[in-house]
Amino acid sequence: MTDKKQLRAEMRRAREAFVAAAPRALAVPAALRAMFRADMIVAAYVPIGSEADPAPLVAAARVAGCRVALPHVVDRQTALTFLPWDENAALVDGPFRLRQPAGDACPIAPELVLTPLIAFDRALNRVGQGAGHYDRAFAQYPHAKRIGVAWSVQEVARIDADPWDAPLDAIVTEQEWITR
Repeated sequence: MTDKKQLRAEMRRAREAFVAAAPRALAVPAALRAMFRADMIVAAYVPIGSEADPAPLVAAARVAGCRVALPHVVDRQTALTFLPWDENAALVDGPFRLRQPAGDACPIAPELVLTPLIAFDRALNRVGQGAGHYDRAFAQYPHAKRIGVAWSVQEVARIDADPWDAPLDAIVTEQEWITR
């Protein structure tokens, strides 16, 4: 499917129905757990609506001694930054219904990015929300591992990637760990 606007609408409906049908949780794949190391900076996110919740992955990262960051978004045009996140620190409302750290901390460079998405394929392509925030972040941090976080229902047969789309290194769903 090449019409990304239509794909986003269909996948959001499918994801919402999937989550509404039964509570879901992600398991932490051994391969992901093996990537975590002390002092590694892992970027995560606070889920919006029916997005897959990376909380179990974040908990495993913290147990491994990783530092956790969350995206901080100013607006559609400005590149997102990743700010340190203490799990006990209050989050603030950001644009697009985001919950994020206040913007007064210094940005940090992630080594692994747990990435929300709308749709994915087996070639590890992703479709995001459409603002390009993660595509620009991947370009800014090209050596960071990019791990998509999704529900299995978000898989599609094929995504036609645009030239600026960076493929993921892996995808974790409630059912499996997908790599090349």
